[in-house]
Amino acid sequence: MAKATAAVLACLTLLMALAAAGTASLLSPFTGTTSMASATALSDIPPDYLTLYIDAAQTCPGLDWTVLAAIGKVESDHGRSDLPGVRAGANHAGAEGPMQFLPATFTTVTSRPPGSPAPSPYDPHDAIYAAATYLCRSGAPTDIHRAVYAYNHAEWYVSQVLTQAALYASPGSLGATTDPAPAALEAINYAQGQLGLPYEWGGTGPTHGDAGFDCSGLTQAAYTAAGIPLPRTAQAQYNRGPLVPPGQPLRPGDLVFYGTPTHIHHVGLYIGGGQMIDAPHTGATIRIEPYHYPGDDYAGATRPTAATEMARA
Repeated sequence: MAKATAAVLACLTLLMALAAAGTASLLSPFTGTTSMASATALSDIPPDYLTLYIDAAQTCPGLDWTVLAAIGKVESDHGRSDLPGVRAGANHAGAEGPMQFLPATFTTVTSRPPGSPAPSPYDPHDAIYAAATYLCRSGAPTDIHRAVYAYNHAEWYVSQVLTQAALYASPGSLGATTDPAPAALEAINYAQGQLGLPYEWGGTGPTHGDAGFDCSGLTQAAYTAAGIPLPRTAQAQYNRGPLVPPGQPLRPGDLVFYGTPTHIHHVGLYIGGGQMIDAPHTGATIRIEPYHYPGDDYAGATRPTAATEMARA
């Protein structure tokens, strides 16, 4: 009850902040094509930052504000971090401000109108709008993976940002609670740590003497690390369930399957933003890629839980 009350109060605070900021259309960010804010977003993101994320995203048509917010969370906890470079100075890599821009990069995505003060990477408004511009120039919204990777050249970073963005989005009503189970996030965290390892047919990972994983070996290991045992093969994992009803939005941690219900040949771990971590095929490495692609034979998804019976496996 306390969480629900806090979410409502945060929502009211946000609406007042939007009005004070002179947002052109008070509710359009929540009723248009962008995501509505989840209870997690309303409780975690300061209202002034949330206003900036929503407004700045509109400068790049199709860019969801949750991606900007996720970057702000990962980089500086929305300006609340006490790490070097967030409020003054720079971190060990030379990055500055709440969105952690390198000075040279910040200069390329900002401009100074005549008679105006120079933009500052420490100013949340300037930094967040600059981040939106940078993402847009780097491929957003068409290729959000490429855009986030350009922001920080690391696959684990892309996964962390997309998962956080999914936590901030509500597929239902404003302020709805749709967070994945803690085990799902633990599974994603494990899979992030395997990015770049080679695909190995029958592989179950370095801890078992293998150089890498095959697709179901990766998902099994990820959920084992989260305390949820899964059967070994993709088919058995699909049979284990429980199935996500068709048409229901996916959540981070869902397993996505390919083939037919009686002949599953591939599985990946959904991380949000239409992306999954998977071990795709011989000659490839564990990577992030879209879970839907031209010509795929997507069969559905499951949402593993500790309570699920494995009798059908």
